[in-house]
Amino acid sequence: MATTTTTKTTVTRTRKVVAKTGDTKATETKTPVAGGKKKVLFVASECTPFMVTGGLAEVIGSLSKALADTGRYDVRVVMPLYSDIKEEYRTKFHYTGNLYVHLAWRNQYCGVFEYEKDGVKFYFIDNEYYFKRPGCYGYFDDGERFAFFCRSVLEIMPFINFYPDIMHCHDWQAALAAIYLKTNYCFREEYQYIKCLFTIHNIEYQGIYSLDLLCDLFDIYGRYKYLVEYNNCINLMKGAIECSEHFSTVSPRYADEIKYPYYSHGLDPIIRNNEFKLTGILNGIDVDGYNSETDPKIFANFSAEDLSGKAKNKEELQKMLNLPVKSDTPIISMISRLVSHKGLDLVTNVLEDLLQDDVQVVVLGTGDQQYEGFFKYLAGKYPEKMSAQIQFNNELSRKIYAGSDIFLMPSKSEPCGLSQMIASRYATVPVVRETGGLYDSIKPGENGNGYTFANYNAHDMLYVLRQAIGDYHDKERWSALMQRVIKTDFSWSRSAGEYEKLYLEMLG
Repeated sequence: MATTTTTKTTVTRTRKVVAKTGDTKATETKTPVAGGKKKVLFVASECTPFMVTGGLAEVIGSLSKALADTGRYDVRVVMPLYSDIKEEYRTKFHYTGNLYVHLAWRNQYCGVFEYEKDGVKFYFIDNEYYFKRPGCYGYFDDGERFAFFCRSVLEIMPFINFYPDIMHCHDWQAALAAIYLKTNYCFREEYQYIKCLFTIHNIEYQGIYSLDLLCDLFDIYGRYKYLVEYNNCINLMKGAIECSEHFSTVSPRYADEIKYPYYSHGLDPIIRNNEFKLTGILNGIDVDGYNSETDPKIFANFSAEDLSGKAKNKEELQKMLNLPVKSDTPIISMISRLVSHKGLDLVTNVLEDLLQDDVQVVVLGTGDQQYEGFFKYLAGKYPEKMSAQIQFNNELSRKIYAGSDIFLMPSKSEPCGLSQMIASRYATVPVVRETGGLYDSIKPGENGNGYTFANYNAHDMLYVLRQAIGDYHDKERWSALMQRVIKTDFSWSRSAGEYEKLYLEMLG
């Protein structure tokens, strides 16, 4: 492990704080927020618009704003200051000061930058050794990097004079903040009133490390070993579940699924032991950002009241992708990471059968080489029926959402899923498998907002797709379905209300 630290001159601050983690007594007490607002601190490894690799960032950016918009919460977010954060934001960050964070035998520089946006105050943890590198994850020392980040979260509370009522930690990268709160910091009076909520966005990634790193890397000692030990390893997600007053998942169905081995990636005994404090809350999406009426990236805007612009989007998409312009041929799209748990083994089994029908298929995404190669092969074999766009392209994804008729999402597991919600905002009808958030967000039937299939079976999926294709040719029926789809409420105001209930329950 490297002992290198980044050095900067400590700036003079107007408030008296404890800057050394070895001190056991703080010199500052909690100060109430004007208006009696509840104080919430989000701890996360990414957040839109600053750093985005997936749905986690969307949740942090949108949920924090939705809570702040209620006027009942002082909401703040803390995340690492990655080098990939765009200059247009970095130039607006205010340098608040710095302190040194003690982690086992390390004593590392921690700079604090501040920025306010949409009523939410953001804090960025600066340490160039840990965070001045491309991207967020995938480094050999991720455990050390996020241990430093989590320790910093606890250390900056007196520095910024903010002790939250609720510390809301997200995924394994923030798990140690929950663990440290109830271990290393549990003897400090000002920390004893903080309640912790830990949210699992994807249980597959648990923060698993060798037990011999417990003290040296994570600064967790013998009496707390039992909190993080699992299957003869350190499991940070397990520790956060044990230490938090409450934990949640990003959909009610997923909260139930992870109690069973098929979905839990080995953590189901811990989930079942703690299910008395488990809640599932379905994510929302940014309905202003994903809005067919105002989106500047699509070919033509349209609304629930006037869907005529959708035909223009379809026509222009066909031209762009060199597909024959056929208004009566349904476009079935997939926008996804091309990996097996997204249901691509089902798709590869029956896609060529589907292409025998009067359809056009569009795939956008990158991932495993076997799937990338398969889709490129079929696009070459059926150039008038299929387009494979093996790339990550946000602007093209908007055009595909708006120009498609049917959106396919046959995931093996899906904690929440955002794509089916985004497609709905553009009146594109989802076909999904009944798992996780897909089950909670898309319902079949006469008054439903899409099509679903339950068994993880390729021909069940094909049957439902052909049912949707048949309904597509019934213009009156399809028009009514599009109306229901585009009007489905996937806003964060709904989800934020559920989180607010949970926060108030935790606070008694």
